[in-house]
Amino acid sequence: MKTFYVTTPIYYVNSHPHLGHLYTTLVADTVARYKRQRGFDTFFLTGTDEHGQNIERAASAAGRPVKQHVDTYVAEFQEMFARFHLDPDHGGYNHWIRTTDDYHKRGVAELWRRVRDAGYIYKGQYVGLYCVGCNEFYSESEAGVGPDGKLICKLHDRPLEQLSEESYFFKLSAFQDRLLEYYESHPDFIRPEARRNEVMSFIRGGLNDLSVSRVSVKWGIPVPDDPRHTMYVWFDALTNYITAIGYGNEDRGGEAQFRKYWPADLQLVGKDILRQHTVYWPAFLLAGGVEPPQAVFAHGMWLSGGRKMSKSLGNVIDLDVLRRHFTPDAVRYFCLREMVFGQDGDFTYEALIDRVNADLAAGLGNLSSRTLTMVRNYCGGEIPAPGPATPAANDGLIAQAAEVRETIQRASTEFDQAFDAYNFSRGLEAVWAAIARLDKFISDARPWDLAKEASQRDSLNLVLHTAAEVLRHLAVLLAPVLPEATQAIWEQLGESGKVSEITPSKLQWGERRPGTQIGEVKPIFPRLDKKKVMEEIKPEEAASQAANAQGSGAHATQADATGTASKTGAPSSAAETKPLPQVGASEAEAVPGVAYIGIEDFAKVDLRVGQVLTAERVPKADKLLRFTIDLGEGQPRQILAGIAQYYEPEKLIGRKVIVVANLAPRKLRGLESNGMILAASVGEEGRPVLAGFLEEVPNGAKLK
Repeated sequence: MKTFYVTTPIYYVNSHPHLGHLYTTLVADTVARYKRQRGFDTFFLTGTDEHGQNIERAASAAGRPVKQHVDTYVAEFQEMFARFHLDPDHGGYNHWIRTTDDYHKRGVAELWRRVRDAGYIYKGQYVGLYCVGCNEFYSESEAGVGPDGKLICKLHDRPLEQLSEESYFFKLSAFQDRLLEYYESHPDFIRPEARRNEVMSFIRGGLNDLSVSRVSVKWGIPVPDDPRHTMYVWFDALTNYITAIGYGNEDRGGEAQFRKYWPADLQLVGKDILRQHTVYWPAFLLAGGVEPPQAVFAHGMWLSGGRKMSKSLGNVIDLDVLRRHFTPDAVRYFCLREMVFGQDGDFTYEALIDRVNADLAAGLGNLSSRTLTMVRNYCGGEIPAPGPATPAANDGLIAQAAEVRETIQRASTEFDQAFDAYNFSRGLEAVWAAIARLDKFISDARPWDLAKEASQRDSLNLVLHTAAEVLRHLAVLLAPVLPEATQAIWEQLGESGKVSEITPSKLQWGERRPGTQIGEVKPIFPRLDKKKVMEEIKPEEAASQAANAQGSGAHATQADATGTASKTGAPSSAAETKPLPQVGASEAEAVPGVAYIGIEDFAKVDLRVGQVLTAERVPKADKLLRFTIDLGEGQPRQILAGIAQYYEPEKLIGRKVIVVANLAPRKLRGLESNGMILAASVGEEGRPVLAGFLEEVPNGAKLK
């Protein structure tokens, strides 16, 4: 049997679980379900990272033993995952690893010995800057500068500590060319491509040897044969991916289990820990004679209202609040549908409600309810055989039913292709297009009218049989995404067993046993009262954030990743440049001739270089695209522009644009736009062409 091994990062137990942790685990859970349903022997690993000075200090501050401190957080993580049905009881992860487990310690020691014996570890003296929050050393060029002039960690906005102590070093510098060669020969190792380019650029800048032990930290795994040292927390933590499947220990199946599943097929990480997983991790493995994983995929971060989530801004999504008001299936669907995997996404309670009502309640839920209700009312609760249509009354109905069947089959193929490429949003978009096509078929055929005429019984049977068959195929296809809802639909269709165990490719059209009765028809996704839900959420959210104000830990997967560029450039087009058309804006009156302005007027306009992080169409707005754009301000901006008729949003991601940065915010279709993108106006129709650059320009650079 084919195997598939998927991992999440192990979560640092020095903070409460947050949306980033939930999202990564939810994606891994979906991939694992998808692969299992398609016949793979799948192993899904998650767990907790429990060593390091950060945890040691936090436990001391809390006045409790370190093991008790980490046990408390581990339980909180496991309980949170269970509430969202990501636990083994709901078909979730195969194993939860803890770096305090004895078998893990033995496996890490084995890798250390192999790397050391291969000549890649040596003892020296370390002097450098250290961030306790990141468990990471930084050079002065990588550090930020605080208000008081002290060097700070850019990620955690806290002072870096100057350390000087004896340390073991890993010869990372010896792997510079070897890693680049590996990336070239394994183009899918780092995904998406933008992250691959980022890592290769970092390595080409030169690699320094890495300090991999501490004598001042006691809460960690002792270095083999030198217990005065404890291992660098990343050497310890990264090795979990192989110790959990038997590397260096017999507790987890030993060498046989390790060879069965390694190398991992997919390792999911947040982009803030990309370097550790794509530079340090493969280098450690290669040094120890172990093959690196097949793919490391760095997902984006969740914004809220176009801004990075922050307790100070009050836009953090609280998981307790989320679970009280939304089902696990609703949250799963929103996360997979709303974020283009690998890019940043925007998460608000309002957007979640809108997506649930539009796609789940009015889409899949309504399709299930009205199809099965008509089967119950018109066919005695038995899904009919597909009798021939009555040509005189419904000319072309057979052709339409055949088209609907082809649509769901095509959607199934597109869904699999998209999910195999980890493009979850596109796969779901294809399925919902099929749902819309079936809805139209039902509305056009008007089975409620056909039921009134005995002569139209064959046509009625054809319509309801087609609708029920599509619903049956949808239940199987969407089982990895909506495990609870699809099982409910499956049972309401009168089917037995677990829908998650049905392989979509083996599902045959019309194979249902004649005479099978449907089950009790119940709503799958009731419509949410947006006003009522938001009125309930707001005070709960405020109380929860006030009571749970502890900061996030070192491996927080919602943290932002940073990058810099070194060159500046100029606009590449001599065409007329003007703001992009904004839907709903009034047209400025044409002024004949040239209206000159003074330099002081031009100086009032703040033009900045921005990079498109995300781009998507605004629902029910034909012209609008919604962007999040990095202007080098730390927090991306949300900007709307009326160019949807001329540009495909996915092709704009990563592009550098020019933004009017000091334009007053305005609301368009209920969304706030904080700036304006510039473009040339071409031809009589005024087709917009985005202004850009021929050379690399850093985000936030000012045009003048």
